[in-house]
Amino acid sequence: MAETDIQSTLVSHLTDAVAMEQNVEQMLGGMISTTADPQMRARLEAHRDETKAQQERLRERLDAHGASESAMKSVAAKAGAAMKGMFDVVRDEKAGRNARDGYATEHVEIAAYELLERVARRAGDEATAAVARQNCAEERAMAQFFEDHWDAVAEQSLREEGVLA
Repeated sequence: MAETDIQSTLVSHLTDAVAMEQNVEQMLGGMISTTADPQMRARLEAHRDETKAQQERLRERLDAHGASESAMKSVAAKAGAAMKGMFDVVRDEKAGRNARDGYATEHVEIAAYELLERVARRAGDEATAAVARQNCAEERAMAQFFEDHWDAVAEQSLREEGVLA
C-alpha cells in the first residue's frame, strides 16, 4: 500500500471516530436526561466529559495530519443522535433501553478504536495509536460499568413498567 494511501485511510478512520464520538455525546445527553438513578446518571455525565476529551484528542491527531473532520460526517452524526434523543424521551422502560443501547454503543466504539490503533501503527503513527488505546480503555471501563449494573438496571426497568413496586 502506498504511503499516501495508508495516510488517507488513517485520516478517514480518525474522521469517522470524531463523528462517532459526536454522535455518542448527543446520545449521552439524551440518556442523562431520561435517567432517574443517581449513580447511573453521574457515570453517564462523567462519560460525556470523557467523550468530549476523546473528541479533542482525535481532532489533535487530525490536525497533526493536516486534515480536518468532514462537515458532512459531523452533520450526519449529529442528526442521527438528535433523532435518537427524541425517541429516548418518549419511550418506555428507559433504564433498560438506555443501558442496552449504551452497552452496545461502547462495544462499537471499542471495535472502532481497536481498528484505528492497528491502522495507525501500520501507518507509523504511534501518537494516534496511543490515543486509540487511551480512548479504548475509557470505552472498556464504561462497558464494564454497564456490566456491573445489569441487576439494578433490570430492577429499575421493571419498576418503570409497573411490574415491581
